[in-house]
Amino acid sequence: MIQTLADALANQGYDTLTPVQKEVSDPALSDADLLVSAQTGSGKTVGFGLAIAPTLLGEDTHFGRADAPLALVIAPTRELAMQVSRELSWLYGPAGAVVTTCVGGMDTRTERRALDRGAHVVVATPGRLCDHIKRNNINLSALRAVVLDEADEMLDLGFREDLEFILSEAPEDRRTLMFSATVPASIAKLAKSYQRDAKRISTVGEAKQHSDIEYRALTVHPRDTENAIINVLRFYEAKNAIVFCNTRAAVARLTTRFTNRGFSVVALSGELTQSERTNALQALRDGRARVCIATDVAARGIDLPNLELVIHADLPTNADTLKHRSGRTGRAGRKGVSALIVPPKMRTKATRLLGWADLKATWDSPPSAAQVNAADEQRLLGDEAWSNPIPEDAAEFVATLAERYSAEQLATAFVNLYRARASAPEELGEAGGADDKPRAAFGPSVWFSVSKGRNDGAEPRTLLPMLCRLGDLTKDDIGAIRVQDSHAFVEILAASATRFVNALGPDMKGEDGAKITQLDKAPDLPRGGPKRAPKPDRKFDRKPDRKPREPYNPDTPTAPRKPSAAAAETPVADYTTPRDDKPRKPKAEYKPRDEAPRKAKGERPPKSHKTDRTPMKPGAKPKAKAVWKQDKPDASAPADGPRKPYAAKPKYDGKPKGKGAKPAPAGAPPAGEKSYKRASDPSKRFTPPNKIGKQAGKPAAKRGGSDTPRRGKPGK
Repeated sequence: MIQTLADALANQGYDTLTPVQKEVSDPALSDADLLVSAQTGSGKTVGFGLAIAPTLLGEDTHFGRADAPLALVIAPTRELAMQVSRELSWLYGPAGAVVTTCVGGMDTRTERRALDRGAHVVVATPGRLCDHIKRNNINLSALRAVVLDEADEMLDLGFREDLEFILSEAPEDRRTLMFSATVPASIAKLAKSYQRDAKRISTVGEAKQHSDIEYRALTVHPRDTENAIINVLRFYEAKNAIVFCNTRAAVARLTTRFTNRGFSVVALSGELTQSERTNALQALRDGRARVCIATDVAARGIDLPNLELVIHADLPTNADTLKHRSGRTGRAGRKGVSALIVPPKMRTKATRLLGWADLKATWDSPPSAAQVNAADEQRLLGDEAWSNPIPEDAAEFVATLAERYSAEQLATAFVNLYRARASAPEELGEAGGADDKPRAAFGPSVWFSVSKGRNDGAEPRTLLPMLCRLGDLTKDDIGAIRVQDSHAFVEILAASATRFVNALGPDMKGEDGAKITQLDKAPDLPRGGPKRAPKPDRKFDRKPDRKPREPYNPDTPTAPRKPSAAAAETPVADYTTPRDDKPRKPKAEYKPRDEAPRKAKGERPPKSHKTDRTPMKPGAKPKAKAVWKQDKPDASAPADGPRKPYAAKPKYDGKPKGKGAKPAPAGAPPAGEKSYKRASDPSKRFTPPNKIGKQAGKPAAKRGGSDTPRRGKPGK
């Protein structure tokens, strides 16, 4: 190992390396591409820092002048990128390395100036790095190593195209190292495309995953989920705790609720700016905050040294998210607790998630208020303050307190002050809810009748508040309420019956004129709900069981089917005799068309669709039948002779015809010829009225203009 890196590890208190750190720092793998899978909290960040050190430094112990980046580390989230930058800064600090961060939400101009000044290692998120590459803000020509941290998470977040673009822009002779908690098929495909003979390193199977994490599944009533989280926080009193929610709205709601209860809380979600998210994590590290309410944006790579408790306020969507959430605690050999808040409806989902993740959890109820107080007492008795000497500046004050107050008064004041520093625990109901518990025996009771029933709109939810309000009762004094069609029966505890009658007064009337009467005995009510009407009989009875049919044999003769009894009694109709006694007319003898000449056209009757079947009015003349022109007889032809051919239309001979006819204009075509000039002559086209074309023949003085025709209009 390089001496400067060894000194940095010693300064951080590293006595031994984790299994994954030992594997990746093997000198035999100093030039190979790596595909590493290790559980969360196993020290992967320091591991790939040690793995790429020989590639960046070679045989030197210190980096030279910062210029183009030598290494590129890509992380899926901003928080993880900032954390990786801090880890590499102290690891490479003695060697004089310059580590620059490029993440979303920060000022791009500041990052561009930092890249222009030079850097040895650049830690970035995929989206922001693509922007710098496309704008030519970063020079990748000297790149020697590329590290993809949490590669599976980057693919899940949709960064595949960005990663492929970045790797395609990097030099081909670089080293490519991929670190991931799991290696699905998508990661293997990406490694095969952009790595050269990558060495596979897996340390997940060496020890049971999350063996340092205690899983607890706490079943709570749906309305007590937030109160249960408060009790869990108070029971463990962890130095740092994370409460995971599925939505930003839930993060905002819990942050407000816990702040009002006195917890030092910070929020972490995607709607916050990068500076707000960085300040929230720094507050947890500095001890200024103890609880972080976060979405899954904090489920990957976030390392808080004092994080001892993880609470799943909302169950995660899959097993991988469950493991990554819980992996924020129990890191590097430290112990931790992962508590799942499970309402009754979510029990099946929680069981499936634990099974898919191959984790075992202890099913229990959340800590009660008594258990929280008992845990406070144990912490109080074990506090080091009992053995600490009296401060010099407080000796006189201690003597004054001991002289003025008794030991019991001092102990009482001490306990009260201790409890006042923390939020009081909550009283929780049963996990199944109060409605699911078997109700205790009601005891002796008196029955009353109310003259309002189902037909009057009376319901138990309306009768109960009315009786409690008018009769000076509580809901515990009222037992069964049985609503009938025209009245209702109410059971009241015998010890409260006298108070109920006195509160109603001598009239014994309720709201809306309802008459209330005390009964001598319990009413005789039918047990259970209304009985269902019997099912109607089936129209057809089931056929009796018959013997199975014999297999079909085509050679076996088929016997005629016997008629049924009903068919045997029905007489057979005789279709040979007519329905009446009248004799039928004999059919006409068929004659071929050649033997039966066709009738002449005049002798044939008109077709049905050409016959006017409308009845005529009295005195009306029959309409003349429409006859085609060719059907008209020619007067010049004999009646029995052939028709003359149609006479051709006489040609125009140029002479005027008709009364008042004018002679043909000059230039007209000869008789018998057609003229096509009229269609092409624009002067003969139709011109709308009131236009210049209509006035072309008038003098200029009358038409109000000059003799020069306008464009597109015909002249004289």
